[in-house]
Amino acid sequence: MSAAISSIPVKAARKKSKRRSVTEPDLSYPQPVIQNGAVLPFDRERAYSPINAPVAFQPSEQRILPLGNQIYAGDTIATLQGFEDNSFDACITDPPYNIARGNKKGMTWAFSNHVTMHEKWDAYSTDDYERFTAAWMSEVCRVVKPNGNIFIFGSYHNIYTVGAIATRMEMKILNSIIWAKPNAQPNITCRMFTESTEQLVWICNNHFKKASKWTYNYAHMKALNGGKQMRNYWEIPLTPKSEKTEGKHPAQKPLALMERIVLAGTHPGDRVLDCFAGSGSTLLACDKLDRRWIGIERDDNYCDLAYRRIDRERQQRRLLPVNT
Repeated sequence: MSAAISSIPVKAARKKSKRRSVTEPDLSYPQPVIQNGAVLPFDRERAYSPINAPVAFQPSEQRILPLGNQIYAGDTIATLQGFEDNSFDACITDPPYNIARGNKKGMTWAFSNHVTMHEKWDAYSTDDYERFTAAWMSEVCRVVKPNGNIFIFGSYHNIYTVGAIATRMEMKILNSIIWAKPNAQPNITCRMFTESTEQLVWICNNHFKKASKWTYNYAHMKALNGGKQMRNYWEIPLTPKSEKTEGKHPAQKPLALMERIVLAGTHPGDRVLDCFAGSGSTLLACDKLDRRWIGIERDDNYCDLAYRRIDRERQQRRLLPVNT
C-alpha cells in the first residue's frame, strides 16, 4: 500500500453517501393513472359543474387572494399587482416571444394556411420587451410561494432574455427543457435549418443559494416514460385539430405537453397560475389533473375561447366510461 493511500483517515474512507430515494411517489396526494403513455383525468367520477365565466379584474387598494378555477380578463402586470403575495404554488406560462417585431404582414407558405406570427401583442422593441419581461417575472416571483416552480416557454427569440433576467434576479434555474415538434412547419425560406423546437426554463422561486424542496414528481415522470427516467428532450406533435374546435390561437400548445408539465411540477390541489392564458391549455391541463387554476388574459376573444374550451371538455370527459 502506498503512503498516499495509507494516510487517508479511517472516517473519510468509510464515509457513505447519503443518497435520498426519489423513486417512490408521495402517497399523501391522489396518484395518477397512466394508460398508453397518457395520464387519465382525475375527475371522471364527479358530477359535471360548469366553470365560472371570465371576470374583468377590478384593481383595488387592497390586494386579493384570487379565486380558484377562474379566468381574469385584464392586463397581465396590472392584474398580478392586485394579487396577494404567495398566492400560488406554481406558475406555468407562455408569454409573448416577440416574434412579430419588424414582421408587419407575416409570411405564408403556398401549401399551408400557416402564417408567421404577426400579432400586435407580440411586437416590442428590444428595450421594451426586456422591461416588460422583467416586470412580469418580478410580479410572478412575488405571487408564487418561495421554492414554488415557475415554468416559462420561449423560442430563440426570447428564451435568452428570460434566462438572463432570471440570472440577474439570482433565481435557481433547475432545467432547460426542449420541446421537439416532429411535424413542425417546413422552413419556407430554405436559407436556414427548419425551426422545430421550443424551450422551457424551469425556475425554483428562490435565491439560487437558498432554493430547496421544489416539487418534482420523479416517479410520475418515470411511469409516463415507460419506466425510464424522463429526459429534458420531449418529442410531442403540434396541437391537433381536435383541440381547436372552439377556435384558434396562434401559439396554442398541445394538451399532452401541458399535462406533462403540470404532472411533473405540481400536486393535486395546488394553485397554479398562467398569466398569459391564451387559449387555456395550461388551465385545461390543471382542470383535468385536479389543480386549482387561475388564468390572466387581456384579449376578450381568447378569454371566451379558453372558457368555452375548458367547460366543453369538462362536460365531455364525464361522459367517458370510468374503466377506459
